[in-house]
Amino acid sequence: MSWINQANDRYHVFSFCYIYRKSMPMKKILVIEDTFEVRDNLEEILELSGYEVYTAENGKIGVKKALEVHPDLILCDVMMPELDGFGVVRILSAKPETADIPFIFLTAKSEKSDFRKGMNLGADDYITKPFDDVELLDAIEMRLKKSEKIRTSFDGTPQGLNTFINEAKGDLELKELSEGREIRKFPKKSEIYTEGSMPRYLYFIHSGKIKVHRINEWGKELITSIFRGGEFMGYESLIKGVPYSDAASALEEVEVSLIPKDDFLSLLYGSREFSSHFIKMLADNVYSQEEKLIRLAYDSIRKRVADALIQLNERFEEKGISIMRDDLAALVGTAKETAIRTLSEFKEDNYIRIEKGKITIQDLEALKDMPG
Repeated sequence: MSWINQANDRYHVFSFCYIYRKSMPMKKILVIEDTFEVRDNLEEILELSGYEVYTAENGKIGVKKALEVHPDLILCDVMMPELDGFGVVRILSAKPETADIPFIFLTAKSEKSDFRKGMNLGADDYITKPFDDVELLDAIEMRLKKSEKIRTSFDGTPQGLNTFINEAKGDLELKELSEGREIRKFPKKSEIYTEGSMPRYLYFIHSGKIKVHRINEWGKELITSIFRGGEFMGYESLIKGVPYSDAASALEEVEVSLIPKDDFLSLLYGSREFSSHFIKMLADNVYSQEEKLIRLAYDSIRKRVADALIQLNERFEEKGISIMRDDLAALVGTAKETAIRTLSEFKEDNYIRIEKGKITIQDLEALKDMPG
């Protein structure tokens, strides 16, 4: 009668999990497993436990499905045809849209070398086959909770930054991270760092706005980015270990945390959640820079000024855009006189209002629809 007791135990476990999750948003789990019986069994267990389940019979199909459905967690066999589990985690960890998905390996092997290789590639955990149902569900639940906790802990505030770092530090035992981080204030127009200098810190902006800019061969300034409170800055050169290719200055009084280089790199290489956060930021930054170069090459001045105002409107949370006309011209990539003349035209067309130097957008749709 032992099989009846086992069946009853399994029923109670699944019933509890189902009732517990019934009031919660359904989590999506992708199972990548080449053996049909194992894959089918996993699908049944997870569906009975209240998860939305997707399956793939090999690594190549699994990668495609992960990019399509963006699951909350991936269970993946190690030894598979077409593409093995190590290849799957390597590919998905390198893509911004899937880099932060918790990844659990399923393997019949228990050699330490396999565990180490998987963890180095970005896996979060291992389950050895044959697995216990309760052990499997506990591991999934723990990884989902951890992922959600770290994802929500960083909310763009200094407190969120500290919570995020402490979560990663506690989990990975990165004991050498400094507890306190220097907070420094910079007055308006002051330099944060200069072009050609070696990076020593990762900057986290508490308040204020910072422009990142460079000077071209004719001595003309071009603003490449504007950062505001709740954002990181200066990480590209820090990761590459090369001098800054641009400079950063305060558009207004700013307050920033200086995170030492060694602390940042420890987190970057020690925490998958932290590294995936920066993969996404790097990808977004590359995309925005490419878009900016295309606009500078092909868009009209009016279109570029309109786009700059839209961007600034999103960056400046307070009413009205407060920016020096020199900085606006540098952001657009034109002369100061041209930027001022275009603003005057927009004011006459009732697209914007200018009061005491501050620009307020009155017709956002007209600016968005500005012909190139």
